[in-house]
Amino acid sequence: MILTDPFVYFQKDFWTDTENAIRNAYRSTDAVILQQSLKLGKGGSTAVTGILIDGQKLVVANVGDSRAVMSKNGVAHQLSVDHEPSKEKKEIEKRGGFVSNIPGDVPRVDGQLAVARAFGDKSLKIHLSSEPDITHQAIDDHTEFILFASDGIWKVLSNQEAVDAIKSIKDPHAAAKHLIEEAISKKSKDDISCIVVKLH
Repeated sequence: MILTDPFVYFQKDFWTDTENAIRNAYRSTDAVILQQSLKLGKGGSTAVTGILIDGQKLVVANVGDSRAVMSKNGVAHQLSVDHEPSKEKKEIEKRGGFVSNIPGDVPRVDGQLAVARAFGDKSLKIHLSSEPDITHQAIDDHTEFILFASDGIWKVLSNQEAVDAIKSIKDPHAAAKHLIEEAISKKSKDDISCIVVKLH
């Protein structure tokens, strides 16, 4: 999972056409990962990114089930979209793939991948998308922090539970560490990555 900007391939039109620049950066990142699949392996990655502009506007983009959550007055607000195969079944089928729904398991693309969008995953790429969803959020005096985390957090904690677990911890590094430890204590079996950005 990529938690911070994949924008080593930043587009020069970032300030004039932010959304298009982000989409191009995601496409470029996916292309580089695919080109290096022999070295990196056949797997893939989800991603969530956040760009704060002038301290007032937050632009969040993501592919897959890595998630951004904002705490405002102690209330959790999800800023990203979880790309679940069941929600994008028609698009996957248009690309020639299928979504399995075996009892006791989560829906999977071609019976394998539990997300509909990702970087990499070369063997499934023809049926997957790396196109990000992008949202814009106003940052004001009531915004306390932004939490970026992989699904290892979200499989065992709700958005509000995650916010409640760290809202009294002032140091963002300590807050992220505490949230990771909380997920481990709840027996999370997925990848766990987390960044906390404190505001004001």
